[in-house]
Amino acid sequence: MLRIPVKYICLLLVLLTSCKDHSNPPPPTQQSQGTAEDMHKEVHPLETTRYATRFELHKEEGYQILRVKEPWVGSNRTYDYLLLEQDQEIPEEIGYHRLIRVPVDRLVVTSTTHVAALEILGEENTLIGFPELDHISSEATRRRIAAGAIAEIGKNEALNTEILLDLNPDLVVGFSIDGSNRTFNNLEKSGIPVIFNADWMEETPLGKAEWIKFFGAILGKSQEADSFFTQVERDYHQARALAREATDIPSVVSGSIFRDQWFLPAGESWHAAFIADANAQYLYADTDGTGSLTLSLEAVLAKAHDADFWIGPAQFQSYRQMAESSSHYTRFKAYQQRQVYTYSAARGATGGLLFFELAPLRPDLVLKDLIAIFHPELLPEYEPHFYHPLSE
Repeated sequence: MLRIPVKYICLLLVLLTSCKDHSNPPPPTQQSQGTAEDMHKEVHPLETTRYATRFELHKEEGYQILRVKEPWVGSNRTYDYLLLEQDQEIPEEIGYHRLIRVPVDRLVVTSTTHVAALEILGEENTLIGFPELDHISSEATRRRIAAGAIAEIGKNEALNTEILLDLNPDLVVGFSIDGSNRTFNNLEKSGIPVIFNADWMEETPLGKAEWIKFFGAILGKSQEADSFFTQVERDYHQARALAREATDIPSVVSGSIFRDQWFLPAGESWHAAFIADANAQYLYADTDGTGSLTLSLEAVLAKAHDADFWIGPAQFQSYRQMAESSSHYTRFKAYQQRQVYTYSAARGATGGLLFFELAPLRPDLVLKDLIAIFHPELLPEYEPHFYHPLSE
């Protein structure tokens, strides 16, 4: 029987859902210039991102203000980071939470999507620390890990402060599920700046991808980040237009059983958006919410047993694994007709999943994968990047 590591279930739920609502805890300690009331009043209107809702950028000569908004579930916090070029003086009458000298040379990040962003911008050599290195699938970064260039810094929920202090990075890019990470507070008190990244909170494919501009700003690669995103945006829209040429609209189910409950994307989620843009009928498209649904097996079987396709059955890589895990899976038409597709087949040398690492920044490739599955006549001889058919 396939045993699905809990760590991967957690990674999946981070992508599928914004997690349960939490009480709003005190924010991590931040260094400030000016009072809380004055924090934003001198900042000019920010450049509006086209799809991302959790960050904005304001550019001036010699500096930028990077604003990160509501970076965890239930948060009403907004953080303004002053990105100041190395030879520039702090501008007067500018309110901010944290000063960050850019471009950053020595960087610690805490999500595999951050690793992908560094590589896309050609800045993978800035990475000096990461939690749970086995999660990284990239061959290029794995070579740097093997060479001892990237340190293991513990786990996201328990980062090793001593190692981080020894590394002395210019910046730690972190994320918080509920705003209660004590390590970030301790690092700030020790003089190591921490910046929140909330790409995982975005609810649309292009919204997540636009966070490449966040890394472009801190790495001095804004032009390259803008060019990359513009190309991804163009390719995504072209693929979506292609999908509209299909005349058949297949039905789709997703998810799998975990601890006696079936987890699957809600109707307004990131995953559901891909299925809709690929011109297929997600059977739970009419449900509310941007996170995940938790349903009984009986409910899913009653509604989706005749679904034409099954996309993303968690960590399963073969039909045998599914049947051994639960004989109920074999009752679905998509299982019987061998129309189940997984993102779990594309793995790095230590088991890291390429989908978790790269898919948020390459929604154009995710969409093309799904179009090739649902409407193979539109993309003949297409080679998938993330979604592959299950093996027997």
